[in-house]
Amino acid sequence: MYIPTTTVALLLLTVVMILLRIFWLRVPRQLRSFLIRGAITTIILHALFEVTKWSTMSGWLNVLISWMATAGYELLVLLFSRQSPRWLTIPSAAILLVPLFASSILLPLVPLFRPGSAQKIPIDNRFFYEVHPWENAGGGNTGVDLVIYYRPPLAPFLRRKLQTIPFNNQECNASAAFAITLPGTKNFLGRCPHWPSQSPGTFDKVLPLH
Repeated sequence: MYIPTTTVALLLLTVVMILLRIFWLRVPRQLRSFLIRGAITTIILHALFEVTKWSTMSGWLNVLISWMATAGYELLVLLFSRQSPRWLTIPSAAILLVPLFASSILLPLVPLFRPGSAQKIPIDNRFFYEVHPWENAGGGNTGVDLVIYYRPPLAPFLRRKLQTIPFNNQECNASAAFAITLPGTKNFLGRCPHWPSQSPGTFDKVLPLH
């Protein structure tokens, strides 16, 4: 449901960046300098978050940084297309922009349009997890991802992603899934109750803490 909306928004953003590229020389010099520095900064910040798996506690702020990094990337690529020789830089810029519409880029941008925020469920003082529903439109399947985070006591405004435990409704009642730590181990247990039509029990997944 939200993928088409995100795709349209990304297309509109691309159009705005193209117009900015066309009228670039009409933009005040100080604003141009600010836009370039801002684009580089947000790209580096987003890259650091992706590599280190750290992010802020605000899901809205995290997705906003993703959008800003995407806009910054488009701006830098389109400014590159202004360089000579144009017959080479313009097609190269078009090729560099196409991957932005891949699912791996679109999915992190979707939460901007999803109402509400992911539910944060504490495991203990250091760990918590969020429940992220998903659906596979092509396969007709639905489920949830239990995304487990570490929250440092000295920097409670930050979090580090540790594990993602996926469950789908074909294997169990994914909406009732939860996660806990296994005492005496460095592992997480994801537990998903069976449907009433299945045999009594749960579908469990054990993943290491790292």
